[in-house]
Amino acid sequence: MSDSLSDLNKKLKQFAIDRDWEQFHDPKNLSMALIAEAAELVEHFQWLTPEQSKNLSADKLSEVSFEMADILIFLIRLAERLDIDLIKTTEEKMLINDTRFPIKKVKGKADYKGNDR
Repeated sequence: MSDSLSDLNKKLKQFAIDRDWEQFHDPKNLSMALIAEAAELVEHFQWLTPEQSKNLSADKLSEVSFEMADILIFLIRLAERLDIDLIKTTEEKMLINDTRFPIKKVKGKADYKGNDR
């Protein structure tokens, strides 16, 4: 089991190398695969009420978790191919969001557009 993003990245890269898939794992293809997997995740929630979406059966939750894993796999591979540190970039983005979405203006609101960057 991987206990860090770096460990998982190494395992995913080796998985692709072992299968000679690096040739297919360019940013264009990986981003397209990522969006396809995201669409598969959405399908599990289509037409559910918000309450139903919070109370998935064990089988449905398992299917959803595998779709989420597929998304993470392609996101990690894409970041590796573009030499992007996802942890660092996420921390930077959180700082930006903290400024764009001040608590006093957004608390409890879903429609706040945020300050300009």
